[in-house]
Amino acid sequence: MDSLRIIETWPVPTAAAAVMRADGTLAGRHGPLSHRFPLASVTKPLAAYAALVAYEEGAIELDEPAGPPGATVRHLLAHTSGLAFDEHRVMAPPGDRRLYSNAGFEVLGDHIAKQSGIPFADYVRQAVFEPLGMSASALEGSPAKDGVSTVEDLAKFAAEVQAPQLLHPATVAEAMHVQYPGLKGVLPGYGHQNPNDWGLGFEIRGAKSPHWTGSSSSPRTFGHFGQSGTFLWIDPDAGLACVALTDRAFGPWAAEVWPVLTDSVLAESTRS
Repeated sequence: MDSLRIIETWPVPTAAAAVMRADGTLAGRHGPLSHRFPLASVTKPLAAYAALVAYEEGAIELDEPAGPPGATVRHLLAHTSGLAFDEHRVMAPPGDRRLYSNAGFEVLGDHIAKQSGIPFADYVRQAVFEPLGMSASALEGSPAKDGVSTVEDLAKFAAEVQAPQLLHPATVAEAMHVQYPGLKGVLPGYGHQNPNDWGLGFEIRGAKSPHWTGSSSSPRTFGHFGQSGTFLWIDPDAGLACVALTDRAFGPWAAEVWPVLTDSVLAESTRS
């Protein structure tokens, strides 16, 4: 895709990107596809997918207790457990507000490790990375932010989410579905959003404005971006997914150029 060449103009040392179609085929790629980048919060969808594998394997239930009193695995995945951003401190009752929480994903990882008897980094590797052939990917610490991967590997993950083989399609559909609708909260880097829609480990675009996806992205678009200058979105209406990884921290530069890339990719796919 010619539109991916836009990343050459980004003010970053290194950038790579790829677009996957809904049938799992590669629509385009550009940049060093095998370069390993820190993912920051793009780690969360990978951790969430492993959690959904644990659910289907019977190691956990989505609505079993986990985290603060009254909270469940579902609350942790949907950022509604009430835990603070980076502290294991309760800020609100479960289900009351959308409080984006790294701590919540760390509690989730600990819970799955306890229930399965497998360290969570190993669980993610066995449940997601190895079956998908994501040989350059690893979880090197927090399930919230310490993943490392390549565009080549994340393209395989994007293909899986669009045409699931590791999970039942109904489980993936649930992950794309808004959990606890109507909750407001802060989308990191983009301020207060009302509502601030999330699925199970995936952020859902909805009617959010401003947003890191494009003006032409459908409301059903879901995915995640990371503070290390990374993003992954999947637009079910367009039948496309896009991965972009860089080695410059998120900032105004990203808020400016990411939507341009997304709109260009969507426009080119419509013309082709």
